[in-house]
Amino acid sequence: QVQLVESGGGSVQAGGSLELSCAVSGSSIRQLYMAWFRQAPGHQREWVSCMSIDDSATYANSVKGRFTASKDRANNTLYLQINSLKPEDTAEYYCAARFAPAGCGSSAGAYNYVGLGTQVTVSS
Repeated sequence: QVQLVESGGGSVQAGGSLELSCAVSGSSIRQLYMAWFRQAPGHQREWVSCMSIDDSATYANSVKGRFTASKDRANNTLYLQINSLKPEDTAEYYCAARFAPAGCGSSAGAYNYVGLGTQVTVSS
């Protein structure tokens, strides 16, 4: 059973940075397509990024140029570096995973495994 545990969230001022982590257990990250989603209160869960098994990443337009996903295979961990934070980035951030060859997708329901989330709060 794959388990995902997010960490690294916090409260920051606009313009600040955070690095979120998603620790993977139960499988090698090499076999997984890994995504980040976020959900703000009163809003639907929003796709943020997906990292393929070949380490290529795609991003939502709203975060492109500010967010960077990366992977540490040795530590079986996915990261999301978030720069130039804006108040509208405030949300619970979740990582999600599914096995190859399913591929990347932007629908949260398409992923078999989802973590419990980490809260990011950005003040103006």
